[in-house]
Amino acid sequence: MKVLLAILMLAAAAAAPTLAQQGPGIYVLQPGQHSFETVMPEGNYRVTLTLGGGRTASDTTVKAEARRLMLEDVRTAPRHSVQRSFIVNVRRPELPPPPENAPGGTAVRLKKDELGSPTWDDKLSLEFLGSAPDVRSVQIEPVTVPTIYLAGDSTVTDQVFEPTASWGQMLPRFFAPDIAIANYAESGETLKSFVTELRLAKILSLIKPGDWLLIQFGHNDEKKQWPQTYADPRSTYPDYLRVFVDEARLHGATPILITPVERRDFDSSGKIVPSHGLYPDAVRAVAREKGTGLIDLTTLTTRFYEALGPTRAPLAFNDHGKDKTHQDNYGAYEMARMVASSLVTADPRLAAHLLPEGRSFDPAHPDAPETFPLPASSSYSNIRPQGS
Repeated sequence: MKVLLAILMLAAAAAAPTLAQQGPGIYVLQPGQHSFETVMPEGNYRVTLTLGGGRTASDTTVKAEARRLMLEDVRTAPRHSVQRSFIVNVRRPELPPPPENAPGGTAVRLKKDELGSPTWDDKLSLEFLGSAPDVRSVQIEPVTVPTIYLAGDSTVTDQVFEPTASWGQMLPRFFAPDIAIANYAESGETLKSFVTELRLAKILSLIKPGDWLLIQFGHNDEKKQWPQTYADPRSTYPDYLRVFVDEARLHGATPILITPVERRDFDSSGKIVPSHGLYPDAVRAVAREKGTGLIDLTTLTTRFYEALGPTRAPLAFNDHGKDKTHQDNYGAYEMARMVASSLVTADPRLAAHLLPEGRSFDPAHPDAPETFPLPASSSYSNIRPQGS
């Protein structure tokens, strides 16, 4: 095995630094390399990095695909190295074709800004950040592990560009390398559009017994000015939630419902003004009726904003706080901690996959936004995500 490893490493070192080969294998990186990508079929992959080992100390944060946080602030002393592993989900928009004359399609109906994005391309991509990143080698192997599928909108999706971020892309940071997170959420989505654009169909083509489906919608479903996708909280909205729950269970997977992230709008007394009307209660009612796990993110985010107060809460939001709906890295990170820690009661079987630092979090006592250390990615856009 050691001889084979040496041969693979020598072969990789002789090749190009970024695309050493196509497919699983061991890649040796060039000194100072800050990114890596290789063509990879759709699936889940265990990525094992060798970090550090140089003459100076290292400090490495790793993001995958569209800024999914995989490793945070891994430090090594001079001439010491460590190995760290995580699971990356790679996907393509193609679907198995429906039978002849049957309705459906052969691919997810992507939006223009999704075309060619790291979320849907044919590559496994990594970005190495931090004060002194040092990645010496990358090992990739296909794995069959339980998968958490995320269905939702812009507050959940893997946001491609800084400074916007969402809780779904921070969630992998809090899970052990024995489970994958496949984030199918997208900006502007509703329960209806998630069906008509074949995003739910894509998930159902892959989801299997032992997997989970986390479902969070509401921001866009409640817009009466979007008549094609508006869903009434007393009828069609809970009906669609039931469809998502039932379809997950038909495939042997476990659904978990999540109430929508609250918007940031304070009253004169420093309390958050509820913005979602009957929608959070509709989610809670369906969770009781169907016996699913529930994460009450509406309540948790309200506590979070009020703990920060009207002056500091904007520090958790995109566009220097001008955006009252979409988070920045700090806000998304704190919300991912809310989701992760809530799984301890919502689904203890899923919570068993959490790292220790993901098991507890009190939104009434958040981390200080002024000293939040997560390094920003290189991709940037001043265009706000679709939806509000």
